[in-house]
Amino acid sequence: MPKNLQEMRERVCQANKSLPEHGLVKFTWGNVSEVCRELGRIVIKPSGVDYDLLTPENMVVTDLDGNVVEGELNPSSDLPTHVELYKAWPEVGGIVHTHSTEAVGWAQAGRDIPFYGTTHADYFYGPVPCARSLSQEEVDSAYEKETGAVIIEEFERRGLDPVAVPGIVVRNHGPFTWGKDPAQAVYHSVVLEEVAKMNRLTEGINPQVEPAPQYILDKHYLRKHGPNAYYGQKDDNH
Repeated sequence: MPKNLQEMRERVCQANKSLPEHGLVKFTWGNVSEVCRELGRIVIKPSGVDYDLLTPENMVVTDLDGNVVEGELNPSSDLPTHVELYKAWPEVGGIVHTHSTEAVGWAQAGRDIPFYGTTHADYFYGPVPCARSLSQEEVDSAYEKETGAVIIEEFERRGLDPVAVPGIVVRNHGPFTWGKDPAQAVYHSVVLEEVAKMNRLTEGINPQVEPAPQYILDKHYLRKHGPNAYYGQKDDNH
């Protein structure tokens, strides 16, 4: 059943407001969007507007190419990145971008976030990848659009499934996460930030730590997301 545009506005507004509540953003350093391919619409946070001032009515509505169709405000400057990911990945319904501290640390270090334990395995089937930096030509030509292209390139290069690995850090930039809807995308951002912190602490305690065994990854990921998943209740979104 096609989504209702007003309900999309409300979900996207609430998801954006939840970013500071979860400690994922300072000032206006983050955005959430939702796509409805049946309606041909994307709803996203307006650029540079404080979270306290967000309402369903001031969310920006665009078509699937990122052209504004409703709203007086400019959309988030990261909209072209969201558009590229939505076009490439039909399974994705919501996207989050933040500059959350711990995840940015790994992005600036140019490192994948390794799989060290079960918290990670419950949501990410393997390391969270770190995409390469953009070239000067990419930055100069269409920076935000090319950021999306670099994320897609990294997933294609590694043969990753964006449903099984619902996030990435872009080198010298920060994290992007996604999910079936905005709420799940935010949830994955919270998990990513927490795992990034856990891993930093882990490496500080034991600089020679090795990734956890594959069988632990398989057990914990598949008990939540596999064909015979048994964790949680039947209507559990997470």
